[in-house]
Amino acid sequence: MFKRLLLASGLTIAATAQAAPKDPDPLPAEARVAAYAPPRQMNLAYDLYRNGHKLGQVVDTFTRNGSRYTLTSETRANGPLKILWPGSIRLESSGVVTPQGLQPARFQHARSDAPNKLASARLDWKQRSIAWQYKGESWQVNGLRDGTQDQLSQLYQFMFAPSLPTDYALQVVSGRDLNDYRYARSDGGAIATPLGTLATQQYRRIKQKPDEKAITVWVAPARQNLPVQIRVFEDGVTLEQRLVSASIKG
Repeated sequence: MFKRLLLASGLTIAATAQAAPKDPDPLPAEARVAAYAPPRQMNLAYDLYRNGHKLGQVVDTFTRNGSRYTLTSETRANGPLKILWPGSIRLESSGVVTPQGLQPARFQHARSDAPNKLASARLDWKQRSIAWQYKGESWQVNGLRDGTQDQLSQLYQFMFAPSLPTDYALQVVSGRDLNDYRYARSDGGAIATPLGTLATQQYRRIKQKPDEKAITVWVAPARQNLPVQIRVFEDGVTLEQRLVSASIKG
């Protein structure tokens, strides 16, 4: 549910050039992230809220072995609102880390209460194609573009991309389709996190149609652009993730 809403957004980075030749990025230089070795391991937990009421928790794990990565996310409801969301949702993204960031090769979306709804996508970068499987059916499309992300990797691409773009456009692969998204960056203010109060940059989706979901992601430049808060609004429902614990090992 939440992860399906999320973010069909990915981070293929297309920075907009500015006039000033010495400093084209309006983000203050001291807030930018210098080049660094990608982390080997990340364990992150986010509290999940529905219309301001705590719904459950999202636990994300990233593991890198050389240039190969695996990223998983499990979302589980608890408490009185669990009836709205039985079971758990698990996303998995795997691929390679490149100088341009994450390059997913496989994506899966699974529900513990509906195993027949397992959805998967394979990204073939040589053939520039995407192949899906869902409920016994399979299909393929061509036209895979550089920088394409999946529903999960797009959140963490901020941490692996060479720089934070002012605006960007990208393809995002879900378990069943492919979408084009556009985002714009602005100052996100300070947000209290388990890592301290962090200055953030906010990315807000530029909607093409009034009924499209509204998506906003806050990342912390001082922490390698870690996503610290995510908000999605659709059909009168606001779902929000707030970082509550983080362990990052280089």
